[in-house]
Amino acid sequence: QVQLVESGGGLVQAGGSLRLSCLASGRTFSTYFMGWFRQAPGKEREFVAGINWSGRSTYYADSVKGRFTISRDNAKNTVFLQMNTLKPEDTAVHYCAAGRSFSTRKYEYNYWGQGTQVTVSS
Repeated sequence: QVQLVESGGGLVQAGGSLRLSCLASGRTFSTYFMGWFRQAPGKEREFVAGINWSGRSTYYADSVKGRFTISRDNAKNTVFLQMNTLKPEDTAVHYCAAGRSFSTRKYEYNYWGQGTQVTVSS
């Protein structure tokens, strides 16, 4: 069982930056593939970024590639999402999730956090 708690969301102007954190409970965190998803009002939850257990392999949606960076610190049971050059279309509730392997499909992830709101003003 893994419990996930996100933090770091907020209101920022376009062009600004935010760093999201996701703290995981449990001793098996380092064995999980970790992903970030987001869901805007009236839209489906979509994949944003993912990172394998070692941190050596990362994956990004085309919409955030070059602006967002995912990383993890297994010693601290934490995964991060550094978001730079934010755009109004990045506004959404952002969720972290744990799964067994890389996937962009939300159904492939076993555990989810409660989400943190990111709002980007124009």
